[in-house]
Amino acid sequence: MLNSTKQPAAIAAGARRSQMRWTIVALSALGLTIAYLDRAALSVALPFISDEFHISPAVQGVLLSSFFWTYALFQVPSGWLLDKFGPRVIYPIAVGWWSVWTALTAVATGVTSLIVFRLGLGIGEAPVQPANIKVVSTWFPRRERAFASSLFDMGQQIGSALSIPVVTGIAVFAGWRWTFVVIGAVGLLWIIGWLAIYRAPQNHQRVSAAELAYIRSDQAEMVRHAGEPVRWSALLRDNQTWALMLGYVFRSLAGAFFLTWYPSYLLDERGFSEAEFGMVGALPAVIAIGSTVLGGIVSDRMLASGLSPNVARKVPIITGLVLSACIGFSPFVESHVVLMVVLTVSSAAHSFAGAAILSLPAEVSPSPERVGSLAGFQNFGSQVGNLVSPIAIGLFLSASGGSYLWPLVFAAISCLVSASIYGFWVRIKPVEAAAELETSTPRNGTSQNVTLENGDS
Repeated sequence: MLNSTKQPAAIAAGARRSQMRWTIVALSALGLTIAYLDRAALSVALPFISDEFHISPAVQGVLLSSFFWTYALFQVPSGWLLDKFGPRVIYPIAVGWWSVWTALTAVATGVTSLIVFRLGLGIGEAPVQPANIKVVSTWFPRRERAFASSLFDMGQQIGSALSIPVVTGIAVFAGWRWTFVVIGAVGLLWIIGWLAIYRAPQNHQRVSAAELAYIRSDQAEMVRHAGEPVRWSALLRDNQTWALMLGYVFRSLAGAFFLTWYPSYLLDERGFSEAEFGMVGALPAVIAIGSTVLGGIVSDRMLASGLSPNVARKVPIITGLVLSACIGFSPFVESHVVLMVVLTVSSAAHSFAGAAILSLPAEVSPSPERVGSLAGFQNFGSQVGNLVSPIAIGLFLSASGGSYLWPLVFAAISCLVSASIYGFWVRIKPVEAAAELETSTPRNGTSQNVTLENGDS
């Protein structure tokens, strides 16, 4: 196997290399931050909303899951649209759509209207993760993809963490309706920045030839298969599509707790005051930010050290998911301090696995034209778990008189099942370096103009 750190001749000669790819991934991270701030706002505001509309726990579970109905349904079409038109076009359309539906939540008159607005939000946010995965696969060489994925995935934890003080603060001082107006306006500002900055790397004026060569330095196989049509029938016949999808289903069955019932668990079940929740409630999400980045660094460093991609990607995934299963001990902990430690460790470990998981569509796909579609299938699995989890917890609570015992134990079991799927089912391609690209493409230089991302300019 060729060393994954081998550099192409132009880079080895010391040509100056721009660093535009880091600006691009930062903009992607900001987009995901806004997305998670939008989607988590209802969970944090739910105690205020349920007081006004008198919503039962079972109905709250349906309300919390409603976002994921359309979010899951539109994952696969979103991946196809991204492969066809590119993130430059699809991403800002999605953000504009979801920002409008977020703001409309302010005029809700009851459960029905809240569900309608959440369904609209789910449609808009469906492309966000496939778009970010597509961006990273286009803008980064393989040896940097896990770290780059961890950077944009930080937006998940940052948005979740910000939602607690932001939504609580606005709801207390101005009413819960204003939280959705303010958050919706933020998304519209992001669109301006994206349209001004984002281009595909081969068309970006601020990308030097050296950076473009570096981006493609270990993408030999991806470039070789560029231009192949995307056939969903082929993806559905590929067991790796199902492995990525089901692995994420079980991971999300656990992770959805922090996105939906977590505030109500601390406030209602564990007796945290609103002040206590405001001070410590964001800790799991804050610590998870660093854990996300650490997982990406560890995975890429393992790859750079000469370990196989199969080991470099799977070790952080399996380690993180197994440790995240400690959430199952939460019902047996009485101390608030110890409880927050357990929940924080579970959340951080869950996030530690995230960067390597997000890099998998590009690792498994043989063609750049399939990355977005494969990411859509993977994220569809994520949303199936996100959809099922809040409804199941709501039904458990209604049936057990408010006990979180079985929901949290089930979350732990789900983490272990997910780890098993990634460990035994997912297969990752070996590294191919730039030298192979040079021997498999014409010598007239046309390979430098291969389009890695359809639809972008």
